[in-house]
Amino acid sequence: MAIFSKDIKTMDDLYLHTLRDIYYAEQQIEKALPKMIDKARNPQLRDAFSSHLDETRQHVQRLEQVFQVLGEKAKSATCPAIDGIIKESEDIAGDIEDDKVLDAALAAAAQAVEHYEMTRYGTLIAWSKELGRNECAELLSQNLADEKSADQKLTQLAESRLNQAA
Repeated sequence: MAIFSKDIKTMDDLYLHTLRDIYYAEQQIEKALPKMIDKARNPQLRDAFSSHLDETRQHVQRLEQVFQVLGEKAKSATCPAIDGIIKESEDIAGDIEDDKVLDAALAAAAQAVEHYEMTRYGTLIAWSKELGRNECAELLSQNLADEKSADQKLTQLAESRLNQAA
């Protein structure tokens, strides 16, 4: 991870790097969600993943708006953290034969992704406000609200159906 790389000297550099990190993460999630939809057996879980795929596409667009507001080209920075979370979920899901256990594992993996995104968006919102970038904070807050909602839906689904069935 290049968080402490030589190219980060100012708060603006750190802000832009973190923005590129979450942009990369959202793009990777957009690629991973269709696989999760295909693997999920529970119809409500598939619906939740499908709905979040649509939201993820909106997140990418909002991030592109943030780059535009900043006068920067929308560019990603490789994020080993999200790569690791996605790889771990694929590894675990690949080893589970019981469909009910698989659904519980997929929901848990999706929540790990949501929690990572929530930390990044929370940080970026705080920094946006500190740097006087209120328009950016508003756009990022919309993404954060979606992530929190998705996490709550997954929690409810896991606690009411998936975990017990597994």
